[in-house]
Amino acid sequence: MQILIIEDEVKTAKALAAMIRLISPDADIVATLQSVKSAVAWFATHDQPELIFMDIQLADGICFDIFKETEIRAPVIFCTAYDEFALESFRANGVDYILKPFTQDTLAAALHKVRQLKQFFSAPVAGKSSFLVFTDNRYTAIPIDHIAYFFIRLDMPAICTFDGRTYFVQQSLDHISTVVPPGQFYRVNRQYLVNFDAVKEVEPYYARKLLVHLKVPIPDQIILNKNNTTAFMKWLNDH
Repeated sequence: MQILIIEDEVKTAKALAAMIRLISPDADIVATLQSVKSAVAWFATHDQPELIFMDIQLADGICFDIFKETEIRAPVIFCTAYDEFALESFRANGVDYILKPFTQDTLAAALHKVRQLKQFFSAPVAGKSSFLVFTDNRYTAIPIDHIAYFFIRLDMPAICTFDGRTYFVQQSLDHISTVVPPGQFYRVNRQYLVNFDAVKEVEPYYARKLLVHLKVPIPDQIILNKNNTTAFMKWLNDH
């Protein structure tokens, strides 16, 4: 597993790397970075690692500044002496949040969680029956048939269930559209991926577009571009 460490304390970074190698001998520490600036520069010239260990307080700012400057698709384990950033960390690809000084047991548990999540998200398309969300300080699986639609909320991918609850997810809509059951969901535009069972009615809109109404509340109107109307109506008709 290719792992990137972003930690401004040199001794801590070395200890973390040694502990990771002890727990996971196949780990490949691709780089150790100490600042927001160096991390942004690294991501500009390297492929995404498989996992990132990231301290929150860095030499030139907080780690969340990195997310403002570059796209990070890899899961992140946050390592910090502070717990006030827990919520923000899970909105930023966080899969775990361990407090310093961390132990071999807490680190091993975090790595085990990453492997479990990787296995879960790598499930075959036909077997994708649920999505993992983080709520109430725990991970919960939401059955696919409970999901009315996927959408972008506050610039982050999220799901809305048929009972109106919303949860953030860590996968992009582009990726989600490839793993949901074939034919059950349709990408109506860049913001929405809707479940057939959630569609209430469709009405003509101006300029040959369509206005899609769902059975559950939505934050915005769902407007289908004229270039997509024929395929969408065929999808509806095929059901």
